[in-house]
Amino acid sequence: MKSIIIASTSTLHEGSYLEYLLPTLQLHFKNCKSILFIPFARPSGISHDDYTQKVAQAFFAININVKGIHEFENAADAIKNAEGIFTGGGNTFLLVTQLYKHNIIQLLSETVKNGIPYLGTSAGSNICGLSMQTTNDMPIIYPPSFQTLGLIPFNLNPHYLDPDTQSKHMGETRETRIKEFHAFNSIPVLGLREGSWLEVKGDKITLKGNLSARLFLQNQNPEELETESDLSNLK
Repeated sequence: MKSIIIASTSTLHEGSYLEYLLPTLQLHFKNCKSILFIPFARPSGISHDDYTQKVAQAFFAININVKGIHEFENAADAIKNAEGIFTGGGNTFLLVTQLYKHNIIQLLSETVKNGIPYLGTSAGSNICGLSMQTTNDMPIIYPPSFQTLGLIPFNLNPHYLDPDTQSKHMGETRETRIKEFHAFNSIPVLGLREGSWLEVKGDKITLKGNLSARLFLQNQNPEELETESDLSNLK
């Protein structure tokens, strides 16, 4: 049975890394002594080792060890032997490129679908949908495919921001960009605000956190979904 946490972000304003999610993660990874971390989304500013260490410090608070996938000679074997898996944020184009480069995107999908608990934040959440086409990231590298893990039957827009009616900025809003996606694609898109996450248990998908999420369907007006909404039938 699938057991997945899909979070908009890893860090809330004035909070430490993963702090707001730790009570949830303690339950989510309750049967794990260690988890496998995938740091492939970060293109600069922090090394894979330092990124993994940052994650390890957060999970130390709930007595779970962390090892980065880059520390293994064989990435596929690391996934096959993982008790739990966490994919962190960064650039989704780079993350997806690396998953294809290491030939593990299908294996990762199958492993999580078979019940290994998974956590994604930001880019690591983007890849849970059917495709990565609703990411906010710049296309700094060209992945072999936009197809991602398909753990849920729709797409995500993490870090979703509502239009600022007081802003003088004349550029596109997130809502505008998602509508542009829907000019060519019929896949539903869920805008996840900071501090919100999806809990996936088997086929049940539930919105968690204190905020509502914004649902976009092709040729329809956006809809606000309150926390604890059931998204299991969304497709």
